[in-house]
Amino acid sequence: MPRLSLYKPERGNDFEFLDKQILEMFTVGGTDLHVYKYTGTDDGKTVKDHTQIQDMVFLENRDRKYEPDIYKIRAIYNVQDIDFDLSQFGLFLSNDTLFMTVHIRSSVETIGRKLMPGDVIELPHLIDEYAENDASIALKRFYVIEDINRAAEGFSQTWYPHLYRLKLKQIYDGQEYKDILDLPAEEGSDDTLRDLLSTYEKEMQISKAVKDEAVAEVQQSGYDTSHFYTLQTNESGETELTETEGTDNLKEMAPPDRPGYKGYIIGGNIAPNGEPFGHGIAFPSNPQDGDYFMRTDFMPNRLFKYKANRWNKVQDVKRADLYGADTANNQKGTFVNNSNTTTVAGETFNEKQGLSQVLKPKADN
Repeated sequence: MPRLSLYKPERGNDFEFLDKQILEMFTVGGTDLHVYKYTGTDDGKTVKDHTQIQDMVFLENRDRKYEPDIYKIRAIYNVQDIDFDLSQFGLFLSNDTLFMTVHIRSSVETIGRKLMPGDVIELPHLIDEYAENDASIALKRFYVIEDINRAAEGFSQTWYPHLYRLKLKQIYDGQEYKDILDLPAEEGSDDTLRDLLSTYEKEMQISKAVKDEAVAEVQQSGYDTSHFYTLQTNESGETELTETEGTDNLKEMAPPDRPGYKGYIIGGNIAPNGEPFGHGIAFPSNPQDGDYFMRTDFMPNRLFKYKANRWNKVQDVKRADLYGADTANNQKGTFVNNSNTTTVAGETFNEKQGLSQVLKPKADN
């Protein structure tokens, strides 16, 4: 009597029987998957098939191409709640990865090859008919295969595998999926899938709102000390007072010679204690003692106070406007955003460039 064994070197009738029963489970209890078959890359110069890598430096396939035909297979997976996880590093989307199982033989026969990373899966049962958008078209859900392996639960008593396990991630509006996102949202529609699914416009609106708020809250660099008042003191350290003109007893604080605060970028374009001042490219001809004047031909602008028959420096205006045309008169406009050119020995250079550009060796004549 031959020895009993469930495993056999060949896939016999036992394997065929189990494979059909497993496929029937997917037919009865599975959900449809619409597969967009990845065929390779085409950057306009070089065409590569799905077994080749487009960019060997970054090991990525950017200009992906997909077949126009859509294949339908069956899959089973556990539906999970998608929650936000608030951790010490920020807000993360948890459980956004799907793991599905598909029948090996039927999927290969339908598609013509094994499923592979890069194939895009559409889940028709996740279409959102009530999305909060201004479109009358239901939003579709697309996922890309990131990894594929034989599922542990897919091995039958014969020790042969029957199931593939897919790891899926939701696609984004990127160069890789241009072929799919350029498709019409529905038959006869002028809108594309990108118009409905892309978050680009919303992200730009959020970025603009953040920038506008930053401009409103922080209009200049450095720290604002204009709301602090500085007392003028004499040599003994006492507060210096001056008599108000036309009175005998009323006294007031003398305007300070300079602000009493030191720190990183605190020089503003306002005189200490909010004293009135003039500005221009030349000092006034008839100044009075205690007058403030800002020279706008200095860079940065410099504030002076007239005392003891001379103009004494009070502070430099170091607080530059972060936005707008006024940045042209500070280091941000003339150094950080420098677009000037310089001619050296008959050769033109950009003033703002790396040393590697200046010091690059010239080709031998």
